[in-house]
Amino acid sequence: MTTPLHRITEALDALASAGGDRAPEALSPGELIAVTAAFGALRRHVEAAFAPVAAEVARQSRAELGRDSLARRQGFRTPVVMIATATASTGGEAARLLQVGEATAPRRSLTGELLPAAHPHVAAAFAAGAVGTWAASQIVGLLDRLAFRVDAARRDGAERQLVDLAPGLRPDELTRVIARAEAHLDPDGVEPREHERRDDRSLMIQERDGMTLLTARLDPETAAPVRAAIDGIVTGALRRNEHREEAERDQRSVKQLQADALADLCRHALGCDALPAAPSATVVVRVALDALISGEGVATIDGIDTPVSARTARRIAADAELIPCVLGGESEILDWGRAKRLFTRSQKLALGERDGGCASCGAPAAWTHVHHIRWWERDRGPTDLANGVLLCSGCHHRIHDDGWEVEVDGTGTTATVWLIPPPWIDPTRAPRRGGRARYELTA
Repeated sequence: MTTPLHRITEALDALASAGGDRAPEALSPGELIAVTAAFGALRRHVEAAFAPVAAEVARQSRAELGRDSLARRQGFRTPVVMIATATASTGGEAARLLQVGEATAPRRSLTGELLPAAHPHVAAAFAAGAVGTWAASQIVGLLDRLAFRVDAARRDGAERQLVDLAPGLRPDELTRVIARAEAHLDPDGVEPREHERRDDRSLMIQERDGMTLLTARLDPETAAPVRAAIDGIVTGALRRNEHREEAERDQRSVKQLQADALADLCRHALGCDALPAAPSATVVVRVALDALISGEGVATIDGIDTPVSARTARRIAADAELIPCVLGGESEILDWGRAKRLFTRSQKLALGERDGGCASCGAPAAWTHVHHIRWWERDRGPTDLANGVLLCSGCHHRIHDDGWEVEVDGTGTTATVWLIPPPWIDPTRAPRRGGRARYELTA
């Protein structure tokens, strides 16, 4: 008879045969793949061996035992806390292990007769190491949710298919399979679940360690436009990278691209007349005039607790969708910004004709904002076409942070934008065509 301990021993032998007893740097690519697979199998066998133990801990720690509960006698409030502490895992991991252990353990009837596990196909696949705790818990959770809505035969068939599909699937792939299986097995429950999820939607905004944390739970209907808009912007950035030389590639990670996409969308919304809160939705940056000019010192943003550097404030002060509050020596307000400071929509359309979108990377005009070439506050630059250029958020930061200069040759929508690199990028500082002109043939 093959016991859980025998399976662990076999998995250890397989790991040693794959090369797991050698230093990782000594392994070939093929051996690294084999060792990774062997470690995965070993972990699944260890979890399968421990799950019945965890289930027994839970049985001996059930609430009706009170102070005689095993967990409470050991000084733990619940069996989940006891197991999480003993295994140095999270509460969620321990709870899943208990759930799977209880769902796959043999049962006894009221007369003492031995019964099969509540989910025998999951139990067999879990014991054999074909699926791990997380996958088993997702399948068990689905079957338990459907216990009173779907007949036993259909649940059994679904369980058999799911344990066959689960091995090798990524967590997001299995989640997709589970969601579609639930809709297929219980189509009448789709709409009620939609209402529950919609009622459960939320967004929390917090600050921690100088960063603003957004924690969102969105139902599918609410999430669809959010995902579509952010994914569209990120996809555009990734596609542009495909046709660039390594030195010109956008170096932002996908997570950074998603964060910048959200900021671009909100920045666009602040300047949109259709936004419900448009008349009152403003971002105020407070900065001393000398800090704005020199780039040294700090500034604050209304609604954000963490101060920002003056260099960041200088970038924001050049942003046409934000309002600077510039302070003098005695914190006297020198300028709240003026209505004529903002480029009009007609001006942005004209700049879109000239620049074709972001003058630096070519992103669509809808993703850009108008940047004063000669800054509004520092240089007292005018709000006219010759002093405006379209830049996306990423290029706006890059141009300010890296020391690029922007010049416009000519007037109106036929003018040419030139991007002048800093000396550390090009010692000759040779101007580079920007905007639409760089895609057109010259005479």
